[in-house]
Amino acid sequence: MQLVVGRIGRAHGVLGEATIEVRTDDADLRFAVGNAVTLENGKKLIIKSSRWHNQVLLLSFDGITDRNQIEELRDQLISAEVDTSAMAPGEYHYQQLIGSQVFLQSGDQVGVVGEVVKLPGQDLLSVDKGGSQVLVPMVKQIIISIDVAAKKIVINPPEGLLDVTN
Repeated sequence: MQLVVGRIGRAHGVLGEATIEVRTDDADLRFAVGNAVTLENGKKLIIKSSRWHNQVLLLSFDGITDRNQIEELRDQLISAEVDTSAMAPGEYHYQQLIGSQVFLQSGDQVGVVGEVVKLPGQDLLSVDKGGSQVLVPMVKQIIISIDVAAKKIVINPPEGLLDVTN
């Protein structure tokens, strides 16, 4: 399954290296030399070099030799093939949650997951609730069940969590 693993940032140097905003927990595996990645415009790139510099991932790609070519790709999301078949029951990639319907235990629909916000303390589901955004903490006390195949999440929020003021 193709999953977003990063975003191309600014050019680094003049030889076609790009800074990468990493969006995967296994950057060394996903961005290994020789791996193929796909840009959101459908273009496929092969990683020519991969290195860390001051805690920033730098990549270069076959066929890209200068900073101008990298600047043309700036802000594009990078996807890679990720094997989800080896995941244990109950495990999922956050991107598999995007587009999931969120329901209360009573069966009432809350909205649709638009993104997963990763924070140091806990992650949040950003749920579109009738045009407004509500943030639902991804904690066991609130998330009752996640069915990735059915794209359905059942929650038990504390009072006031879903209140939206426009």
